Amino acid sequence: MTHEPRFAGRTAIVTGAGSGIGRATALRLAQDGARVIAADVVAERLDAFVAEHPELDIVPVVGDITAEDGVKAIVDAADGRVDVLANVAGIMDGFLPAGEVDDRTWDLVFAVNVTAVLRLTRAVLPLMQAAGSGAIVNVASEAALRGSAAGVAYTASKHAVAGITKNTAVIYGKQGIRVNAVAPGPTKTAIEAPMRSALAGQVLGPLMQTMIPTPVEAEELANAITWLASDESRNVNGVILASDGGWSAI
Repeated sequence: MTHEPRFAGRTAIVTGAGSGIGRATALRLAQDGARVIAADVVAERLDAFVAEHPELDIVPVVGDITAEDGVKAIVDAADGRVDVLANVAGIMDGFLPAGEVDDRTWDLVFAVNVTAVLRLTRAVLPLMQAAGSGAIVNVASEAALRGSAAGVAYTASKHAVAGITKNTAVIYGKQGIRVNAVAPGPTKTAIEAPMRSALAGQVLGPLMQTMIPTPVEAEELANAITWLASDESRNVNGVILASDGGWSAI
């Protein structure tokens, strides 16, 4: 018996699709039948991605998700239909604690990790409301669950993503729209995570050496994201799903 691909006939938007978890998610969705709007700020990454998979329906969109016109370009490329939104793009904060973080780092981390998530969600909700269905999957972090995984800006931003996820799930759930988040643990991606604080290194270093599991490939997170986006999880809404090798259980 032949099964139809899970996302056949559906359109999905994936941010950060040029590398890491975003790329793995976009590829998995496209391989499973979706038309994927693959968004990234680096054109070369998208060009390489599309060139590697000419058989798949991948629409590359180069856009800055921290700007309204970038968000508009991404959503416009979907041609009026968005069944899945995967807010994957994110940046780290150098592990800077509250006494050391500068305004530029704080503002940029929140622009990418929080405001862009809200703007893209706000932009696709009318399309999902009109269709009476839709799935939004945000990428939170282990830093959304604890205070020892990053600096203050990243930690606060991922707690905010968890809040956006839960509130949006409650408000729009009865309209057929599900909103969930994945909280990754250590993952092999292109995201830069330098330790720019000696104090954070002293405090967090020993904890990380004993608690953090072995990093996994981005495909492991794509598995969780696409499951939450699929009908297989239709009874799951407002959940922050840890995909962290058991880190959150310690």
